[in-house]
Amino acid sequence: MSEEQLKQAYVVTLSCPDRPGIVHAVAGALLVAGCNITDSQQYGSPATGNFFMRVEVTTAAPASELRAALEPVAEAFGMQWSLNAVGQKVRTLVMASTSAHCLNDLLFQQRSGTLPIEIPAIVSNHQDLAGLAEFYGIPFHHIPVTRDTKVQAEDKLRALIAEHDIELTVLARYMQILSDELCTELTGKAINIHHSFLPSFKGAKPYHQAHARGVKLIGATAHYVTAALDEGPIIEQEVIRVDHARTPEQFVQMGRDVEGRTLVQAVQWHAEHRVLLDGNRTVVFN
Repeated sequence: MSEEQLKQAYVVTLSCPDRPGIVHAVAGALLVAGCNITDSQQYGSPATGNFFMRVEVTTAAPASELRAALEPVAEAFGMQWSLNAVGQKVRTLVMASTSAHCLNDLLFQQRSGTLPIEIPAIVSNHQDLAGLAEFYGIPFHHIPVTRDTKVQAEDKLRALIAEHDIELTVLARYMQILSDELCTELTGKAINIHHSFLPSFKGAKPYHQAHARGVKLIGATAHYVTAALDEGPIIEQEVIRVDHARTPEQFVQMGRDVEGRTLVQAVQWHAEHRVLLDGNRTVVFN
């Protein structure tokens, strides 16, 4: 094989306090490692004073040489950073309760090759979605949750995450609140989806409530999970227009479609290492 055929593509992501010289130092380190930069995006946040960068490179050098070249730069600038092979599938645990639409969208896109994720397990507090998991050939784990068994249920979840080397957990309409402790453990590694009416129209049948109030926009929000319920850093949102001629049932179906698309997009961006945390906000390099 030629040297060109032996090249591997990598993505470097980093964040640190903003100051002069960061891009020059990173580019220099990548040059030392024999990298060709194929894409580079950066952003300096005026609100937080932090700098964010995502760089794609190709090189014949092993990942260990890239890490060795970048580590002194990361230490000098106080960076949080990561190096990943482009296209490497992110091991993902999906959790759902009884609604199938978000889970089905993730499974279909993963099987079709659109999403660079691998799903070794599906977890649910109900049995309703076992057939869907079986159709896609993915092990289904029924972990019931009650007030008395919540601690044990989360311990089982932790064991699955460890057993399968899970890198990302996706709450695909999982209708249970995770404990503050588990949310902290999963910081930046768990994505949730919900309708975009919150904090209005809480509780049962939010789309029916919205229809009764004559709303003109419905949508969905995908965000990272935090202990503050449904208030984590937002990754993606989508809205669509509705009008008086739509029935509550049509609201529900349209809302499900938007939820599925929004969640899939958020998971894709995360798996492609395009999302960086900036406090309670995200920087998303499209």
